[in-house]
Amino acid sequence: MPEISDVSGYVTQITTVETRPEQCDEVLELMKERAAFMAKQPGFVSVSLHRAHDGLRIVNYVQWANPELLSAAHHAPEFREKWPRFGQLTEGAEPALYDVVQIVER
Repeated sequence: MPEISDVSGYVTQITTVETRPEQCDEVLELMKERAAFMAKQPGFVSVSLHRAHDGLRIVNYVQWANPELLSAAHHAPEFREKWPRFGQLTEGAEPALYDVVQIVER
């Protein structure tokens, strides 16, 4: 199971993807394929996908060794060209970069 890490230098990207309930499963499958691709890229730490109960949103939680390697992975030609259907099925995607500032564990 992926761990949330506050290692200095790591970058966390959280992306909220909006879709329609009838397309949520297909979007999620495409995101799983994309996650498998990203897992092979330099600097990858972890990825977690979360589906909203209402099927309207999927959240992608990614951690990477640094922002430069994350950017390089997102701009890889294969990543850009392989999943054109993703954009057709989604209503929008809102990525943002974060730093983990606190972790409370049981």
